[in-house]
Amino acid sequence: MEEIKLTSLVRSSGCNAKLPPGDLHKALDDLKQIESNDLIEGFESSDDALVYDLGDKVLIETVDFFPPMVDDPEIFGEIAAANAISDIYAMGGEPKLAMSLMCFPSCLDIRIMRRIMEGAIRKAGEAGVVIAGGHTLSDREPKFGLAVTGFADKEDVWSNKGAMAGDVAVLTKKLGVGLLMTAHKAGESEALEAILQMRELNKKAKEAAEGLEIHAATDVTGFSLMGHGYEVGSASGVTFVVDQKKLEFLEGAEEAAKFGFVPEGRYTNEDYLADKVELPESLPLYLRDMLFSPETSGGLLLFMPPRDASEYIKRFEKAFIIGEVTEFQGKHLRVI
Repeated sequence: MEEIKLTSLVRSSGCNAKLPPGDLHKALDDLKQIESNDLIEGFESSDDALVYDLGDKVLIETVDFFPPMVDDPEIFGEIAAANAISDIYAMGGEPKLAMSLMCFPSCLDIRIMRRIMEGAIRKAGEAGVVIAGGHTLSDREPKFGLAVTGFADKEDVWSNKGAMAGDVAVLTKKLGVGLLMTAHKAGESEALEAILQMRELNKKAKEAAEGLEIHAATDVTGFSLMGHGYEVGSASGVTFVVDQKKLEFLEGAEEAAKFGFVPEGRYTNEDYLADKVELPESLPLYLRDMLFSPETSGGLLLFMPPRDASEYIKRFEKAFIIGEVTEFQGKHLRVI
């Protein structure tokens, strides 16, 4: 089978391919909805998944798909599966079932599709998820992802609203994937650490929080740390203060930003957030690029009391504190 570079077939890749957040809000904010007393979480606060009341338990449903950011079909399938399943973990749930979404160019060898599915099935199996069907379309650009169903006890559900003054924010994966993958596509970076991190499930990160007091949660993906952090602050009615000195980035991300390997989504993210977040006037451009750049299959962002954060980091040593929550200070997100 002839080796095809999947990334050569697409204009954008990974979560960088998301529509600009400003455009999404224009389309959805005033949309009339069908109301249901059993719908606990919808898209009102831009949460990671819907939550539907089943009585003793709740059903958690999400969907995510995107174009490839790597050339290996199986690794692409693994990353896409890990990214989609993450939304269930970000809601405090246990993923169980999935349906696949595949857009595939008719000119490509069908064995490439099979390899994408093999990678996805392998990663889903690691999460305890059964892929039980799906849907395919012929498309000029390959795209793949999953619609995932999970379950949780009602009292265990997390949301992106509920962060409280005095909480600290813990992130479970390093930042910089979007920058490194942009450099990788230009042939300037192998991005091995970024690719390994994207393939990593957030399963252990979620399980490490068992028994701890989690007030709010999300995962950091296409709308960047700034976008997803702002959503928590806004939904919770508080200010999330990010300490730039505490952020951890993948090796090479800073250099990629300084050399201008910046994904397009970085600019649409800042365009939407410009009047919603507060940044230091002295913040260098390369660091602004790093803060607003999209992430793919990023870490969980958890808000909890300091004592629980200390315990969490003991349990999950990759995690690190990146800031704190205060009463509302005029903006829902500040960088210091």
